[in-house]
Amino acid sequence: MISVLRTTWPLLTGLLLLMIGNGLQGTLLGIRGKIEGFTTLEISMVMSAYFVGFLLASKLVPMMLRSVGHVRVFSALGSFISAVLILFPVVTEPWAWIVLRAIIGFCFCGVYVTVESWLNSAATNQTRGQAMSLYLVVQMVGIVTAQGLLNVADPAGFVLFIIPSVLVSISFAPILLWPSPAPTFETTKPMNIPGLFRTSPLGCVGMFLLGGIFACSFGMSAVFGAEAGYSVRQISLYVAVIYLGGMLCQFPIGYISDKMDRRLLILIVSVVGAVAMIPGYFFAEVFWVVLVLGFLLGGMSNPLYGLLVAYTNDFLETSDMAAASAGLLFINGMGAIAGPLIVGWLMGRIGPEGYFVFLAALMLAIAAYALWRMSRRIVIWRRQAAGERASYVVTAPMAAQFPMEPARDVVK
Repeated sequence: MISVLRTTWPLLTGLLLLMIGNGLQGTLLGIRGKIEGFTTLEISMVMSAYFVGFLLASKLVPMMLRSVGHVRVFSALGSFISAVLILFPVVTEPWAWIVLRAIIGFCFCGVYVTVESWLNSAATNQTRGQAMSLYLVVQMVGIVTAQGLLNVADPAGFVLFIIPSVLVSISFAPILLWPSPAPTFETTKPMNIPGLFRTSPLGCVGMFLLGGIFACSFGMSAVFGAEAGYSVRQISLYVAVIYLGGMLCQFPIGYISDKMDRRLLILIVSVVGAVAMIPGYFFAEVFWVVLVLGFLLGGMSNPLYGLLVAYTNDFLETSDMAAASAGLLFINGMGAIAGPLIVGWLMGRIGPEGYFVFLAALMLAIAAYALWRMSRRIVIWRRQAAGERASYVVTAPMAAQFPMEPARDVVK
C-alpha cells in the first residue's frame, strides 16, 4: 500500500480535489435550482444532461486523445470545467443549465479517462488492485467532504460555485507536473450491445435499471431533500451518508460474491434494497429515518455495480472484458439519463415520497429479472469449472472506469 501511495500520490491528490469539486456542484445545483424557482421537471432535465454529456464524450474523447494527446485534452477539459462552474449562477435559466451540465458531464468523462489511464500506467500487475481500491476510496472521501462544504456559504450566492471552480483548477497541478510519462492509448477488441446482451441478459438489464438508481440517488437527492423541506445541512448529510454506505459495504459484499452464485447475491442485495426503501414512502419527512435509508441505499446499490460487472465477466474471454465493461457502462449511462426525468415526474405527482417509490421499484425490478433468469436457464460456469471464475472488482459507478476506445466501438 505504501509503495502504491509513493508512486501515485500526485494523481490521488489531484483526484481528491477534483471529486470535492464535482461532488459539491452536483448537490448544489439541486438546491440552487429550487431557490431559483425551477420546477422539479426542469431540475430533472438538468441532472439528466450530465449523463448525455458523459455518453457523448465516450464517442468523441478517444478521437481527441489520438489527435492531441492526454496532457492537452486533460488541460483543455479542466479549463472548461472551471469556467462552466462559474457560469451556473450567472445564467440562471433552465435551458442554460441543461447545456452547461451536459458540458460538465462531457468534460468529467474525459478527465476520468485521463486520470485512470495514468493510474493504470503507473501501477504494476502486483499493485494495480491496491491502486484501484485507493482510487475508489479517494473518490468517496472527496464526494463526502464536498457535502460538508455546502454549509460554508449561502447556496443562493456565488461562493459555493467559486469554491469547486478553484478546487478543480488546483487539482490539475500535481497531475500535470508529475514527471511520469503520459500513457499510450490502446485499442481493444470491440463488442456490440446485442452481442453483450446475448452473453449476459441479466448484466445488461441490471445495469440499465441500476443507472436509473444511481442518477436518482446521487443526482436527485438534493431535489428530494428540498421537496421534503430539509435544510442545506440536512441535505448535505443525507448525500454524504449515501456515499458512506457504499464505501463501507463494497468490500464485504464483493468478498461474499467470490464465494457464491453471483445471481443469487444480486437477487438478495436487490431485495434488501427494495424492502429498505419502502419506509421512505411513509416517513419521507422524518430525517433520522431518511438517513438510515440513505445508508442502506448506498450500501446496496453501489456493490450491485461490481456484482453485475463481475457476473458478466464470468462468461467472457479475457480479450472481450474491456469492451464488455465499457458496454455495460454505456448501458448504465442510458438508464441514468432516464432516471431523473422519471423520478422528477413522480415527485411532481405524489410528492417527495415518489423518490423512494422509484428507487424501490427499480430495485424490485432487478430482483425480479434476476429471479426470472435463474428460472429460465441453468448457468454453465465455464470459468468456475476451470478454476478461472472472474473476481469481483471494486468500482465507482459514476466514473469512467474503462478506457473510452471500447465504449466507442460498442456504440457503433
